[in-house]
Amino acid sequence: MTIRSFMERHFRHFNAAAALDASDGYVAHLDGGGAMLVSLAGAMSTAELGLTLADMIRGGKVHAISCTGANLEEDLFNLVAHDHYVRIPRYRDLTPQDEADLMARHLNRVTDTCIPEEEAIRKVEDAILEVWQAADRAGERRLPHEFLFELIRSKRLVSSYQIDPADSWLVAAAECNLPMVVPGWEDSTLGNIFAAHCIKGDIQDPRTMKSGIEYMISLADWYSAETRPVGFFQIGGGIAGDFPICVVPMLEQDLHRETPLWAYFCQISDSTTSYGSYSGAVPNEKITWGKLGVDTPSFLIESDATIVAPLIFAYVLESDPTLAWSASGRIVAESTQG
Repeated sequence: MTIRSFMERHFRHFNAAAALDASDGYVAHLDGGGAMLVSLAGAMSTAELGLTLADMIRGGKVHAISCTGANLEEDLFNLVAHDHYVRIPRYRDLTPQDEADLMARHLNRVTDTCIPEEEAIRKVEDAILEVWQAADRAGERRLPHEFLFELIRSKRLVSSYQIDPADSWLVAAAECNLPMVVPGWEDSTLGNIFAAHCIKGDIQDPRTMKSGIEYMISLADWYSAETRPVGFFQIGGGIAGDFPICVVPMLEQDLHRETPLWAYFCQISDSTTSYGSYSGAVPNEKITWGKLGVDTPSFLIESDATIVAPLIFAYVLESDPTLAWSASGRIVAESTQG
């Protein structure tokens, strides 16, 4: 039984039904000639969402990504230090002293998973600093993800890979030169490290790193040039979703350009809707902000994204008869990004 057939048989009510409806809507949107932006909040990279997201990118099912700086870097951390990660299944039982002991071991905990500082963060720092400094010396400016794409393409870290790069969504994005938006990148480990090197004088010009405003400008250029209807698949909430979805009302209301609304919307969220949070806002609220329309196919799945997103991605991939698969479950006939 395929994941698609399993979902079609068993996902009949409540959040399960919403997940199935959203999956069907995703497929219908792509089959109708649409493109899809996926936003990643939380710690989806540390949750190893790349196992399915990389296939979605290579299979031509994702056409742009908005993510937090943490998700951008943590996929790379996992790529080079996976064997040194420490999982703590009973993390709820940890005492404050247990947490201090983890810190003493240079293990940074994200729920049940600890990121090893030396093997992951410092290894990437040593490599990316050279890329940053080369641009700084040349007076060149780039967006945060462009530096990581350059690092991946340089193959400098290949000998350090501890997972199959086919399971890295960041490697897939670099291979496809996927349009990217990383709002609030400064709020990340590498953002802190970049600031520290600016303070120390290792990097002379902080403007070597382009800003969030420049990300919005690049997103506006991409959205305006896109001839396909664009959908929005939001995993979690926060700035990864709130920032890019605003490009439509900005183009329409602030620049007075006739702009199509987002043509599909789905959010996987556990945020409570009654506290005034943007992350928990139901799709209808977005109609009032000029982001979605009355007839936009819209779905809200109130569940755990680490469970639901891989199921939806697998459903979408299995729905494409043009994709071929290896015995290990990898795409062997890949679509080309457009």
